Order: sequence, then structure tokens, then C-alpha cells
Amino acid sequence: MKRRQQGILTGMPFMSNVAPRTFVDDLGRKLYLAKPPQRIVSLAPSVTEILFAIGLDEEIVGVTEFCDFPPDALTKPKVGYATPNLETIVGLRPQLVLAPRSFLRVDLLNKLEQLKIPTFILDPHTVEDIFAHIQLLGRMLGRSEEANAQAALMRKQLAGLSSRLVDRPRPALLYVLNSEPLITVGPGSFIHRLIELAGGRNAAEQAAAPYPRLTMEEVLRQNPDILLFPVGRQEGIPQAEQDSWRRWTTLSAVQQGHLFQVDSDLLNRPGPRIIEGLKQLVKILHPEVILDEIPN
Repeated sequence: MKRRQQGILTGMPFMSNVAPRTFVDDLGRKLYLAKPPQRIVSLAPSVTEILFAIGLDEEIVGVTEFCDFPPDALTKPKVGYATPNLETIVGLRPQLVLAPRSFLRVDLLNKLEQLKIPTFILDPHTVEDIFAHIQLLGRMLGRSEEANAQAALMRKQLAGLSSRLVDRPRPALLYVLNSEPLITVGPGSFIHRLIELAGGRNAAEQAAAPYPRLTMEEVLRQNPDILLFPVGRQEGIPQAEQDSWRRWTTLSAVQQGHLFQVDSDLLNRPGPRIIEGLKQLVKILHPEVILDEIPN
């Protein structure tokens, strides 16, 4: 087992007929894999969903406490979430750890590197990045056929949605990720791009960060047509906080009663269900659009 793991960790083949493969993560770090890893720890719900979608059920040996889809993910050993437990991860003997940039602490990454546990960082900024990550993981993990098919289907669904939104008005939408402080999405985030692809205009499109903080003065100046709140079992805006927005009676969204909810798992997770999140956005922004014929 040790000889096999060294080949995976270093990329230096321990057999002459095994050629190393090089992959580059979103931090620009190179990872050498002599063969597809057979023991994988996922530190993001979106990554877990991708792994299941491309047929890697048995290879997943650890997930976060928030990994709840598909239902089989609930049966996997848990390693924590924002503060993953290093001892638990090491005890699972992973040959690869897949992690989002936003949730991985630098000290944890350094410790994993010291222990020779390969860690690959994923940090999607666009919808196309999500498709590309699915295909990249497919190549890394020996599931290229399944991954390519998944990405192709999602691209086809996206094209089908886009064709229904040509020349339609673009309502301004503010996505309230957090109320106090007020945090939303801006350019450089994949959700910003999803709003545009759904036929809307992000009310924070002039922001200088992917997840900027806004003042109410700025919101009042932008005067969005729609206020959108994520809701779900794991994360979301409580109903009382949503209702508190109604006191801003000069906002167009409040005057028109355009306060909507979206499933946070579908919109906030950059994985295979992102098209379902996009469909929810289209229904909110353009309820007149018929989506029945979009392929599943």
C-alpha cells in the first residue's frame, strides 16, 4: 500500500510502465498522479456532488458535515467543514483531498503537504469553470467519459435556456447572501454570471469584489427590481430578516412585492445541480418563459 501511495503522491512511477500525469489546481499548484486515486476526501458539498455524478461513489472516503446530496453522501465519514479535523482526514488514509479555496485554511493545507497528502484546490469564478472542473476531475480520477457526458448535458441545457431569453428586458436583481453585514455577489463570482445568464442584471455589477459588502445607501441608489434570498437546511436568510427588508418602502422590489426565495443548495453550490439553480432564477426573472422542454 505504501509503494502504491508514493506513486500517487509524487508522480514518480514505481513501475516502469506507469507514466505520471500532471494537473494544475486553481492556486497554480502542480499535482502529479501516476494513477487515479482510490481514496478521496471532499471538503465541499459541490465537489461531493460532482464525484457522485461521475460515478465515484465507492472512492469517496470522507466528506464535510454539509455534504447532504445525493442521500448516499450522508453515509460517508465526516471530517468537519470550515475547520476540517486533520486527525480525522489522516485516519481516512486519503490518496487525494479535494477542497474549495474559500474554506481551506492555509495552516491545514501546509500540514497536509507536510504529511504528503496531495490536496487539489478548486475555485470556480464562472459557470464555464464549473463545467471545466467536472471534466478535469473526470480526467484525474479515471471517469472522463462520465464527466464529459455530464458537462455536455449541462452545456446543452444552458444553451436551451439562453435561447429563450434573447431580447428580453433585464430586471435588476440583488442577491442577499447575508443581511448584517449586507453581503452580495459581484463580478468574479459564478453566481454573478448565473444572474446574467438567467436574463437579469446584477444590482452589484459595479462592485470591485466577487462577494462585496454593500451599504443600504448603495442599494437604495441601485434600486433593484427584485430581492432574492437563499433558503435551505444548511444556509440561508431567516424569514424575519427577509421581512425586515419591507421597511425600505422606496425600493422598487418592495413596492412591487418582488421578494423571492431560491434554494441555496442549487444556486450556491458550483456543481451538477447549478442548471436547476439557473432555472429557478429564470422563473423569478422571467416567469413568462416556458422551461418544460429543457433537457434533463
